[in-house]
Amino acid sequence: MPFYERGNVRIRYEEAGSGFPLLVTPGGGLNSRVSNWPTAVFNSMDIFKDEFRCITMDQRNANGGESTGPIPESDPWGAFADDQLGLMDHLGIKQFLFMGYCIGGCFAMKLMERAPERVVGGVLVQTVGHHPDHPDYMYNSGRDVWAPELLPKRPDLTQAQVDKFLHDLYRVRPEFVYSVSKDFARSCQTPILVLPDDVPAHPLVSSVEVAQLCPNAEINVFPWREPAELKARTIDRVRRFLRAHRR
Repeated sequence: MPFYERGNVRIRYEEAGSGFPLLVTPGGGLNSRVSNWPTAVFNSMDIFKDEFRCITMDQRNANGGESTGPIPESDPWGAFADDQLGLMDHLGIKQFLFMGYCIGGCFAMKLMERAPERVVGGVLVQTVGHHPDHPDYMYNSGRDVWAPELLPKRPDLTQAQVDKFLHDLYRVRPEFVYSVSKDFARSCQTPILVLPDDVPAHPLVSSVEVAQLCPNAEINVFPWREPAELKARTIDRVRRFLRAHRR
């Protein structure tokens, strides 16, 4: 599989199809990796490759993936954005659509903040966000699931680095979708389609707030995964959104 390298960061990625570029990141929290697509709520790499140049990647330091890099000392959401934008630069892509599952909702909002001229539209699928009844759900997941698997394989990393990283991700801004402020959301002009969920990792309130705060956001009916006919109509709505905002 191809890799993109920048300094001490190495990103594994895959491509499928042709057309306007669509960067899609699978779910899995900090273990967001290409191999998660077969179990996704729907597999965008397969579904949209007939009409778009679909690009996906293992996120930096995802267990089970092949992308590696340091633990950032500050601005961890910015570091993920650097990896994603760096990959687009490597592929010679200036403008693109973005669809993020789970933690990818946080990636999406950060990309819209960092590079609004490049992200022409975004789909947030079951976005991660702050759950008022489970405020440390994502922090605990990183501490108890992601870190214990990563650290034994990375003698260059310490528990203290990981603890600070998780704090900077999930506790510095304990509201909304973690990666951006509500003030930014109110100013965000990027077209957005939200596919909500309602579990501790993907609270419904976060999806609703994206739709309420972002001026050009729309939200899908919830629930939408069942029955099969409704899920199919939801996927068709995603396709129409992507078509409407490609350049």
